[in-house]
This record gives sequence, structure tokens and C-alpha cells, in this order.
Amino acid sequence: MRIAGLGVLALVLTACGGQSEQVAGVAQSVPNVVPAAKVSVVSQGSDQLSPRSPIVVKASDGTLQAVTVTNPQTGNTVKGDFSPDKLTWTSDDQLRYGATYQVVATAVNKEGKPVEQRSEVHTLTPKGVVTPTLLQPASNGTFGVGLIIGVKFDRDVPDKAAVEKSFKVTSSPEQGGGWYWVNKREAHFRPQSYWKAGSTVKLETTTFGQEISGGVYGGADVSATYKVHDSWIAKADGNTHQIQAFHNGELVKTAPTSMGKTDNTPPRGPTPTFNGTHTVLGKQAHMIMDSCTYGVCEGQPGYYKAPENWDVQISGDGEYLHENLATVSVQGSQNVSNGCLNMNTENAKWFFDNFNVGDVVEITNSGGPQLNINNGHGDWAIDWSAWQAGSALHG
Repeated sequence: MRIAGLGVLALVLTACGGQSEQVAGVAQSVPNVVPAAKVSVVSQGSDQLSPRSPIVVKASDGTLQAVTVTNPQTGNTVKGDFSPDKLTWTSDDQLRYGATYQVVATAVNKEGKPVEQRSEVHTLTPKGVVTPTLLQPASNGTFGVGLIIGVKFDRDVPDKAAVEKSFKVTSSPEQGGGWYWVNKREAHFRPQSYWKAGSTVKLETTTFGQEISGGVYGGADVSATYKVHDSWIAKADGNTHQIQAFHNGELVKTAPTSMGKTDNTPPRGPTPTFNGTHTVLGKQAHMIMDSCTYGVCEGQPGYYKAPENWDVQISGDGEYLHENLATVSVQGSQNVSNGCLNMNTENAKWFFDNFNVGDVVEITNSGGPQLNINNGHGDWAIDWSAWQAGSALHG
């Protein structure tokens, strides 16, 4: 009786332990089964993945060991990073439109047994692409306080508000500002007043992969960082026939000048300089000025083709600060030029040496019309309230 009792006790203990089961009166061991690792790819087989969205690979019942994503059309490998727990891999490269990416992922379970998953990810193919370029290209140099930045597109933008939301401008120190759509393809940005000397300004677009309208998507993004140098502002008055230069607010130069003529003197009649705020667009030490570049060609009244020195361009249609020895006798007393601001050699060379892209030339009392925003960078001539109304978001 004592032996039989011990046998019953042993069977009860074994059953309570849960580590074996009785088969034909004999306890048998059952091994634990470790599940195989599983791999899943976000948007696998989808034709709708936006190229601005990452490819994401996930593991369950194990961890990722290796992930390779390749564009077979280009042979390029897509870069990406694992999460700290190795459960997720996320791409951090920019994808392409209309591409097929081959994904090869290996995961291991808790026993270290590997499993490989092969799949494809397809990015969407847009009906059209609107691609931006920079109005003011990036440069290793610096710019004046009148710097105008902006974005130009290679086709009309159907939804300007949606695109404007994707623009980002930051400045240090912070100065705010606003966008103004010049037309259906071009938008400019400026603060209410000139940039502060010494500022750093960064422009970025984030339209890539964004649907603009009806299946049309944004093209490759652009960005640039601009450094603003000291404040250089010239003030030219058509009544006094003088041009003054201010460096960081201090008057450092006054010179006589001759602006564009406003009377009907033959052979061309009035050629007044534009009123308003101009900015320097570029400069050349020596150039041939040819009136045919704006429609007055050889054989027509008023045609000229002459070498000019120390040329600082301030408008798109050919206004310059430059040397003109033929008008020295009336510089400071009469406006007789074809629209440029004429000076003698010494003064023209001084402005050439000190004024650079983005520096400001404010012209008053010239007798001419207001400088247009499309004529170079006439943006500063627009009243701030009107500028704000030119935004697709706030107009």
C-alpha cells in the first residue's frame, strides 16, 4: 500500500508541473517550439507610395539582421537606419517617382535561425511635375540688405496656396517677412524692411512628393543659405543731381551724377531713369553697351554702341551706375543720359568697388515711372500692405 501511494503522488506532481504528459502510464517530455521570425514591408506591392515617404521594414518574432533596398533601374542602393531594438528599418534617402525598389530583408528568431524576405515597393507616377529653381542662386559670397530671394517653377502652379505652404524661410536674427506671387510661376520673399546687416537667411522648399493639384506633384526641392554683409545704401536724387552712399547708416560718399533725360531732346526723346528702390544685380568692370539689346538697333534714331567702364547694374532693362566721360560737364546739374546714372571715373570706380549684389540704390525725383517688380528686383518699391496681399495664403 505504501508503494502504490508514492506512485500516485508522483503522477500528481508531474501533472501540476506542466512539463510532461502521461502516455500509456509513462511521463513524456514535450519540447518548446520557437516561432520563425517574420518580415513585413510597408506598402509592399503598392503603386501609390509617395517618394517623400520612407520605405519601412518591420520584424516580428525576431529581429532584423540585414536590409538592402535597391533601385535596379539606376543600380543605386537606398540608405536607411535600424531602430535601436532592430525591429524596424527606415529609409532616409530621397526616392524617385515611378520607380520599383527591390527589398531584401533578413531577420532571425530567438534561436538565431534566419529567414529572408524579398519584395518590391513601387512609387507613384505623377501626371506632371512642377520643378522649382532659385530666383537668387546660392553663392560663396555675401549679399546686400536689399537681397530678394524666391522660387521659380518650370510650369504654371495650379494651387499656389498649397505650394506656398511648403516654402520655409528662416533668418538669424529672426525678421519675419512674406511671399508675393509675381505670376503663376514665380514667388518672391522679403521682410517688411531691409534685412539686418550680418543676417543669415535660409530658404527651403518641401514640395517634392507633394500633390499640387490633380495628379501633378512637386519636383526636386531646392535650398540655399545667404549671408548678408554690411548695409550699403545709395540715395540718388534727380532734382539735386547727386548720389549719396551710406555705409551702416553713415554718409561716406557724395558724388554728382546725371540721370536719364526727361525732355524730348533728339534723337530718342525722353529716357528717364526709373523711380523707386533698386538693388544691385551684378557688375562688370568693362562692357559694350548696345541699345539694340532693348530694341533700338543700328539705323534707328537713338542707336548707340559704346564701351563703358565700372558698370553696376541696377535694373533688368539696362540701368547702370557707370563712368561716362561725355557727360562730366553736366553731372550734378542736368539729366541727359539714356537712363543710367553717369559719373566721372573716380566716382564710378568708387561705387563699383563698394557696391555688390543686393546692395540698395534708392532713386527719387527722376521723372520716370516706378520700377516694376519684373524689371530686376523692384520688390522693395511695393508697399508692404500690397506685398502681403500678393501672398496666396494671406491675399
